[in-house]
Amino acid sequence: MILEIADIRIQPGQQAAFEAAIQHGVATVASKAQGMRGYKVNRCIESPQRYVLQIFWDRLEDHTVGFREGPLFAQWRAIVGPFFAAPPLVEHFELVAKSQLPE
Repeated sequence: MILEIADIRIQPGQQAAFEAAIQHGVATVASKAQGMRGYKVNRCIESPQRYVLQIFWDRLEDHTVGFREGPLFAQWRAIVGPFFAAPPLVEHFELVAKSQLPE
């Protein structure tokens, strides 16, 4: 499993519209990509125009080749791209350790 993390900065005052757009974009476009297994979106408390998008992929190539080089990426960017204040910083991670504390 590969974790893609995108650090996204959006234009001021666009939070509600961006949040609706990113959920729509995942549901209608990104979720169709081969190897996409789930996602999370978090808004920064201290900087409300900053978001972290986490997408879980089976393989790195599912994101970097299958999605980014395929037709779905243009559709995705058409939905979320207009909100960007700058290009997102996107990096990929492998799981090293995991723990879940008891409730």
